[in-house]
Amino acid sequence: MGDKHRISFEPVGVEIEVTEDEKILDAAFRQGVHLMHGCREGQCSACKSYVLEGDLQMERYSTFACNDAEAEEGYLLLCRAHAYSDCTIELLNFDEDELLNSAPLQEITAEVAEIVPHTHDIVGLRLATASPLEFKAGQYAELAIPGTEECRSFSMATTPATTGQLEFLIKKYPGGRFSALLENGLAVGDALRLRGPYGNFTLKKGHVLPLVLLAGGAGMAPVLSLLRHLAETDDSRRIRFYYGARTVADLFYLDEIRALGGQLADFGFVVALSESADGSTDLGVVAEPGLVTDVVEAAEPELHRSEVYLCGPPPMVDAALDLASRQGVPDDQVFYDKFTTSVSDDQ
Repeated sequence: MGDKHRISFEPVGVEIEVTEDEKILDAAFRQGVHLMHGCREGQCSACKSYVLEGDLQMERYSTFACNDAEAEEGYLLLCRAHAYSDCTIELLNFDEDELLNSAPLQEITAEVAEIVPHTHDIVGLRLATASPLEFKAGQYAELAIPGTEECRSFSMATTPATTGQLEFLIKKYPGGRFSALLENGLAVGDALRLRGPYGNFTLKKGHVLPLVLLAGGAGMAPVLSLLRHLAETDDSRRIRFYYGARTVADLFYLDEIRALGGQLADFGFVVALSESADGSTDLGVVAEPGLVTDVVEAAEPELHRSEVYLCGPPPMVDAALDLASRQGVPDDQVFYDKFTTSVSDDQ
């Protein structure tokens, strides 16, 4: 197991204990400390922090998340870092409300209840749970690949109020070890191990600013969870949801989104079609040609007065983050989830 060390986090004054063979972020979760994080694969930089004191080393990570100059200066990724002495680390990003008040990490076994193809590359996976998973709308969980110790991360599309089941929307990747099982390998009744919750893509308690939600591909899942929760809680804010796809064939859940919108006081939904808008006049929703970020830029001149939630493939999220920066949206009003693939395979 290795020696144990103390990690002190500044400026929040929180301490945890970590063994040398566990990553600091995992140790924090184990002890109920909810640090900022994203992919947990060393690719997204959400958990980037600064070493004030101590001996730490990182496992393999992407230099896009932490470049060589930053690493030499003392920056590190908590999801990749191991401590070999007592350490003091400065958190660059943290949410004081959630730091010690998030749902605890849980491990449960669930049963496959349904596998539903939504598009040519998006599949819905519904799991029946004997014991509930405590989580917040917008978070994600790890699903174990049967017969292995490997896991893949997927966002819940359901809400905590949906008892007895969890829904995931999963993008199929060529050669993807988990997504391939959805075509040949998983069947109704099969058991899956699940661990969670993870993620900071959650609605913030007490916040009242209008919401602008952007998603693409399987990024529909956490946004759908947020929308379902907003409808369940009768949220009265202005809410606009922009979903980016290539063509009409890539769209799904339109009927439910319209129904959810009918339960909200001020809701608008727009789909952006980047390759072809053919057939969009029959959708019953507003459809615009072009990239979703371009559509949002034209439609939301007051973006800086909103809280912005972004979820989808990295190029879309990066473009949306650039848009938010150009529009002067404060960093503490932007929340995002990049659906990166795992280091070796699919997410």
